[in-house]
Amino acid sequence: MSLHQRLAEVDAVSAQRIHPNDPQRLMRALEVYYASGRPMSELWAEQQSETFPFRVLSIALAPSDRRLLHQRIAQRFQVMLDQGLINEVAALKKRNDLHLGLPAMKSVGYRQAWEYLEGEYDYATLVERGVIATRQLAKRQLTWLRSWPELEWVDSQCPHALDKVLKIVRESGA
Repeated sequence: MSLHQRLAEVDAVSAQRIHPNDPQRLMRALEVYYASGRPMSELWAEQQSETFPFRVLSIALAPSDRRLLHQRIAQRFQVMLDQGLINEVAALKKRNDLHLGLPAMKSVGYRQAWEYLEGEYDYATLVERGVIATRQLAKRQLTWLRSWPELEWVDSQCPHALDKVLKIVRESGA
């Protein structure tokens, strides 16, 4: 029986929400059920019925120029490498309890450094793949942010970005 089928038996609401090819979320929903005896969807419903005593204001600070974002990602990945990412991953690789199949080792940068240390590719390819993976992550994050209701966007490159954020806060009455 698949994880998704098992979840559908104990928590049909969560099974509808979680894609059958998402083993991390499927396993988490099953863990919650087996640890608590209650479906995760039931626990979520309880949490959402509680009222939050504060007004929430959502502001995204991001560069409007995608090229600038890509340039910053490349610079940041190089800084990570310069500050010892490869040595950090090499130390993790020596542990007997870690392998590339673990969610933590799938993190951007770690996977590429691990594969580099395995000899799967050279340093230039490590950099290229690390930057590409980071750009893909940033794209997913921006897509996710665009789905937020009432999100206020501020261009991080605007010379008066802080003033714009403060204006949004003042005008919101928060």
